[in-house]
Amino acid sequence: MIGNKGPKLMWRVRSKIRAMHYSYQTEKTYVQWIKRFIHYYNLRHPETMAEREITSFLTHLAVHKKVSPATQNQALYSLLFLYKYVLEIELPEKAIDAVRAKPNKNLPVVLSLSEVKALLSSMNGLPKLMAQIIYGTGLRKSEVHRLRVKDIDFDRNQISVKRGKGGKDRPLPLPEACKNDLKSQIDFVSQLYIKDRKENINGVEMPYAIERKFPNAGKSLAWQWVFPSLRISTCPRTLIQRRHHVHPTVFAKHVKKAVADAGVQKHVTAHVFRHSFATHLLESGSDRFLLLQNLHTLHPCK
Repeated sequence: MIGNKGPKLMWRVRSKIRAMHYSYQTEKTYVQWIKRFIHYYNLRHPETMAEREITSFLTHLAVHKKVSPATQNQALYSLLFLYKYVLEIELPEKAIDAVRAKPNKNLPVVLSLSEVKALLSSMNGLPKLMAQIIYGTGLRKSEVHRLRVKDIDFDRNQISVKRGKGGKDRPLPLPEACKNDLKSQIDFVSQLYIKDRKENINGVEMPYAIERKFPNAGKSLAWQWVFPSLRISTCPRTLIQRRHHVHPTVFAKHVKKAVADAGVQKHVTAHVFRHSFATHLLESGSDRFLLLQNLHTLHPCK
């Protein structure tokens, strides 16, 4: 039985994840799967288990829980992380011979141009601007949330994505349809920034290496979130009170309401805007750069 080792083990997991500078979302995911694995075996300590138990657990997820391949892989990599980096036990991935989850054969949801226009017309303010950017650039929702003031270059009409998926940076053309609203949003951020400095609020969260090298960078306007939360909150990792970016659920709730208001009979998420962008890009047959630069005429973002 895991007994009193449980909290200590989870503390070790969290400490190792943070030492390796994984995201908070990754931390939550890994901890969740490790806990599910332990509870599946009635609180046995992972040190008393190995490939056989992991194989059985992953097979259970595929056969009985009907999870997707991506979800099963999340569980697998969470457990491999636990054994390799926390328990320091080498488990060859090839030795884990679980029944694989069946891939989802459903066609992805794609919005028509008229549906995109109807949805954007049913939205306003910050959520609408976020939807425009996702649809106009193909950014992931998490990447939009992590945009900083310095990432927007109006002179070059460019958005810089820092540490995107795979840890890579990439530049993207700034859609003309979003430009004026984005300028207004950054003006709002500037006013909020002045207010925070007057009230001596802690600087925004920074990438580890930058914070270590430039400890005051989080208090500069350049590093402020483009889409900040209106409330000061406590960081779950450091327990420091500061201004974070707007919570992801805010955008999701506004999209859900816009779908109902516009009468769109499809399951729409932030990823659907992104996928629709890619599909319309292919259907247009146009050069990608030119299409993005002329989005205000080719796509209904206004």
